[in-house]
Amino acid sequence: MSRLNAVIARLTAQRDCLDWLATQLPDLTAPILELGLGNGRTYDHLRILFPKAPIYVFEREVGAHPSCIPPEEKLLLGDFRDTIPTAMDRIGAPAAFAHADFGDGNPERTGKLADWLSSALDPLLAPGAWIITDQKMTNPTWISIAPPKDVPAGRYFMWRKP
Repeated sequence: MSRLNAVIARLTAQRDCLDWLATQLPDLTAPILELGLGNGRTYDHLRILFPKAPIYVFEREVGAHPSCIPPEEKLLLGDFRDTIPTAMDRIGAPAAFAHADFGDGNPERTGKLADWLSSALDPLLAPGAWIITDQKMTNPTWISIAPPKDVPAGRYFMWRKP
């Protein structure tokens, strides 16, 4: 598969998972965590899907389109390892779901970050919270959920916190 087709497949799977989740969480008002802002496409989509929910974005350095940059009070800048452990002070309530798109093409580095995030995210999530990511996570307490039927196995991942 070409890199172009791979990114199209990833983004389509991402959109399909988030759109499906929006049908499960209508009228959501609890916090959402977005790990990785990138150019802001997913953040922009989340604002449309969940207009009543505060979205807290974790990003190392902002490089998003100007219309897709979250307000300063909802932007946690820095390495995940520095911002996630103290984020609850800023967020104020457990999140209803977390979306993480953090794969960087380096399987070893991405795998280590996925392992760390699998436990580090847990204290920020409410019971029953959803986790949707582009990478396989390893939290043994999370319940794996099959993605929507049009999402190929292994393309995008979903879990629920018990």
